[in-house]
Amino acid sequence: MNKERRKAIESCIEKINAVRDDLDNLKSEEEDYLDNMPDSFRNSDKGNMADNAISNLEEAINQLEEAVSSAESALE
Repeated sequence: MNKERRKAIESCIEKINAVRDDLDNLKSEEEDYLDNMPDSFRNSDKGNMADNAISNLEEAINQLEEAVSSAESALE
């Protein structure tokens, strides 16, 4: 692999990591929202939506981490 493509992949990895960090921050905010929600709301639609959002954000974060790992393997 030439230097130009290697640098392009490294740039993509940085961008993916930035998006992953943003999603992780949003997941933390949603977890705080859910944790501070009154018990009566946790079992309501709002609580379920927050819980689903957290799960989906975790899945997105995991997939981005896999993408970074695959891209890093391409650099080897």
